[in-house]
Amino acid sequence: MMKGNINVSVENIFPLIKKFLYSDHEIFLRELISNATDATLKLKHLSNIGEAKVDYGNPQIEVKVDKKNKKLHIIDQGLGMTAEEVEKYINEVAFSGAEEFLDKYKDKVDDAGIIGHFGLGFYSAFMVADKVEIKTKSYLDEDAAHWTCDGSPEFTLVKGKKKTRGTEVILHIADDSTEFLEEARIRELLLKYNKFMPVPIKFGTKEETLPLPEGADKDAKPKTKTVDNIINNPDPAWTKQPADLNDEDYKNFYRELYPMQFEEPLFNIHLNVDYPFNLTGILYFPKMTNDLNIQKDKIQL
Repeated sequence: MMKGNINVSVENIFPLIKKFLYSDHEIFLRELISNATDATLKLKHLSNIGEAKVDYGNPQIEVKVDKKNKKLHIIDQGLGMTAEEVEKYINEVAFSGAEEFLDKYKDKVDDAGIIGHFGLGFYSAFMVADKVEIKTKSYLDEDAAHWTCDGSPEFTLVKGKKKTRGTEVILHIADDSTEFLEEARIRELLLKYNKFMPVPIKFGTKEETLPLPEGADKDAKPKTKTVDNIINNPDPAWTKQPADLNDEDYKNFYRELYPMQFEEPLFNIHLNVDYPFNLTGILYFPKMTNDLNIQKDKIQL
């Protein structure tokens, strides 16, 4: 078992404070999902270049609310961490693991979006939790690690029991933040901040109706099955080539973006620029009338 104090270097304490002195604490979920996404994309990249000898499969991120025990779980199937990496990336808050990763593989990485500040973003969890646990197991053949901190500079780091690759962050929600134990509130935040994250995000389950078999009786009732409720769209239309989309695809995506906009858009422009900078997106031009109450905040990223 290891005990110690979290190292926050003086030269980086002010960016840390500036980042998290928000009145709106809900950004913690955005940060933790972003970390889980980074860990998954890093593993995908390492697998593609042969650095990680693992079966990448079809990983997803899972968010679970345990209202009874006042816990919120964020679970990924990414590259995970060794105890040494937890010590380096979590306990030394000023260090950015993603920056080191990008620097190491800069000649092989073509997606700068992989960069982030893992240590800093992770600590946003303490805006809503009075205790945080990390259960993690690296894709490397090393023991799992279990880190615990109650919001003070002190932490414990012990050998973990996790058997599968990836990281689980467990937030013990504080008494003044119990709104984040409501499934409706978490769903709202996932849709607000993570609607188009490139990794599927599971939030509970749902019932799916199966088609009736051929020749079924006209009074037969279709069966249902329980499936994962993937709350985001990891493959939005703007990430595809225009040649791969038709008019109906663009209209369906417009309805997904603006479900309360009942009229079809007049037209759309699909942006796909790779020089002198990368830009992808879709501009929709809605029908407008003189008495239309224009909403100016409907940019989806």
